[in-house]
Amino acid sequence: MSPGEPGSRRILALWCPDWPAMAASAEADLPPLHPVAVLSANRVVACSASARTAGVRRGMRKRQAQAACTEMTVVTADENRDGRLFEPVVAAVAEVIPALEVLRPGLLVIAGDRAARYFGGMEALAEELVDVVSACGIESQVGIADEIFTAVLAARYGHQVEPGADREYLAGRPVADLAVEPSMSDPSRADLVELLRRLGIGTIGAFADMSVTDVATRFARDAVVAHRLANALPGRVPSSRGVPAELDVDHTCDPPVDRIDVAAFIGRTLADALHRRLRDAAVACTRLTIIATTERGQQHSRTWRCAQPLTPETTADRIRWQLEGWLTGAARQGTKAQGREAHGREAGRAEARGARPDSPIVRLRLEPVEVVEAGALHYQLDDLSRGGLAGEPDVEERARRSLVRIQGLLGGDAVRIPVLSGGRGPAERITMVSLGDEPAPRRDPSAPWPGRLPQPSPTMLVETAIHVLDAVGQPVKVTDRGAFTAEPVTVELASTRRRRSSWGLCWWAGPWPVGSADRPAGAQVSVGTVEAGLIARAQVLLDDSRALLLCYRAGEWVVEGVYE
Repeated sequence: MSPGEPGSRRILALWCPDWPAMAASAEADLPPLHPVAVLSANRVVACSASARTAGVRRGMRKRQAQAACTEMTVVTADENRDGRLFEPVVAAVAEVIPALEVLRPGLLVIAGDRAARYFGGMEALAEELVDVVSACGIESQVGIADEIFTAVLAARYGHQVEPGADREYLAGRPVADLAVEPSMSDPSRADLVELLRRLGIGTIGAFADMSVTDVATRFARDAVVAHRLANALPGRVPSSRGVPAELDVDHTCDPPVDRIDVAAFIGRTLADALHRRLRDAAVACTRLTIIATTERGQQHSRTWRCAQPLTPETTADRIRWQLEGWLTGAARQGTKAQGREAHGREAGRAEARGARPDSPIVRLRLEPVEVVEAGALHYQLDDLSRGGLAGEPDVEERARRSLVRIQGLLGGDAVRIPVLSGGRGPAERITMVSLGDEPAPRRDPSAPWPGRLPQPSPTMLVETAIHVLDAVGQPVKVTDRGAFTAEPVTVELASTRRRRSSWGLCWWAGPWPVGSADRPAGAQVSVGTVEAGLIARAQVLLDDSRALLLCYRAGEWVVEGVYE
């Protein structure tokens, strides 16, 4: 069925402009017209309409924005705040249209065909939804089109696109609109847009007129997706097979949950369980329904759609946003007075729609609605440094996105990154954290660490048992005074699986005691004894020019690191 035929699908997108600024203003209980700017990395990422009137723009540095509007309130970007305060708005819309999808906080989409027939047309449905959101004290705009991307773009201008006219509507839009909505584009889309501009392609229509073969061979993978959007074709191709029922994750809460911190903890556990099942099925989830049920049978569900496959962290975030918004109804507190003044009785109805659950939550369920094959997630990692017409971002950004894909398939702990930590040895000074978690070290790196190994650190960390021998082949140990029991001459592998198992020493330094497993450095012990619990380090140079860091503990030697 073509888009223009009767009965074809129509998509309605509801957009709350400047939502991060509106959420920050609601949380701080600021007046409606007070200028607000939201900053990330010291740059403006969102601002209120009153701040824009004063000259504030996205991308400005903090000082530039404050100079343009001195009375403006500056807040830090917080996705949790945005998601939590958007939940009551979604609850109000769900009272009218239960089947909706949240693309991100501040933007949702609805398949409006059946609802339009009930309300007497898409225009009547759009007016009803705008009124419902206005009753919450929130400004919103609606866009209507055949495809999701077109509807989302039309919502920014409050347009209704005629059936079958998506491509014509997009044709005259600037090519930058392909990257204007982050929930519908890859992070590298901005680089593609800039490259198209340099090539003289200034509109979406000009890009759509290009051959798909030329786009696929001359640009990166995301350009093919953008080309489909420009031609008003589906922006994402769902998996050809149905979603297996065994992917669903169901959890019975015992005892029932009525606290946000407990709900967030359970949400993280469920997210990990879901992604283990997705990994085993070699798929990733791009659309997820989260369902919570109370003791008295009240049910609260949301469907979340993402341009990028969900990871355990992003899944846990959406569970937390949804449940925190439901359990607290926090957004109503910041906008309650505004809604009452503007809409009277309707404001009270909106508050009732977003009411808290009638009893504690006893069941949580995650249902993947749309999945994609693992092969569809692979980035072309070959030739990362290529330039020219490729339009690729830098190597670091591409590598980060690839790691997120791997994490989405293999689980949250499958990808870990090192964080500088406190400690004496090189291995102790590294804390491994999962990608996406807060990079918090296990120990304070700025604290004093007596006996810490001086720079430079080994370039490679290993853990290989060896024997350190003197001139007559006897084991060399470390006394409690921090000295060798004899001069070391050779080192020998404890395991002799290698062809060469012993090396002569050309030079050595140390040992340096750093305490013991049973007592801190500096504690008194009997003089003249060799303590089995002592820990000490030494550096040696082998006869094959390799330099090693040795560690003595529990009366044995191990190679702790290699210098290159």
